[in-house]
Amino acid sequence: MANDNNGDVDRAWDLMKKIGFAMLVTRDGDKLRARPMSAFLDRDANTIFFLTDARRHKDEEIARNPSINLSFADAGSQKYVSLTGTAVVSNDRAKIKELFSTPAKAWWDSAEDPNIRVLKITPDDAEFWDSPGTVISYVKMAAAAVTNTRPDLGENRKVSL
Repeated sequence: MANDNNGDVDRAWDLMKKIGFAMLVTRDGDKLRARPMSAFLDRDANTIFFLTDARRHKDEEIARNPSINLSFADAGSQKYVSLTGTAVVSNDRAKIKELFSTPAKAWWDSAEDPNIRVLKITPDDAEFWDSPGTVISYVKMAAAAVTNTRPDLGENRKVSL
């Protein structure tokens, strides 16, 4: 059900930007590991960046298997994006300084911390669910249950990025 519609691609990027945080899923051997991370989107470069710490296991997991999943979720407004792509870890100090912001200070004292790395994600494809919101979705589900029909809960699209 791939769809290359530019509007759908734009919507996927818009949803990811609005949500801002993603669960980064990597492989640790046979096991999947997920952790929340603050995303920096660069639509023009078709790239998503994260700041990460070299003392954690993400670097090693990505070196062994660079295929990742990002899951963006805003449950309150029923908006979700799941993205697959390829990750690369670098020690690009200029990019680290560019991305370093107030939230990063919770983890590091400054952009000069030698443990900070940049995680660069190149997306392959994404799937998004864009619902009108929780209350409307519940009303539509209740109406569908009463009328024995399927509810229209918004858009669901798969796109190549």
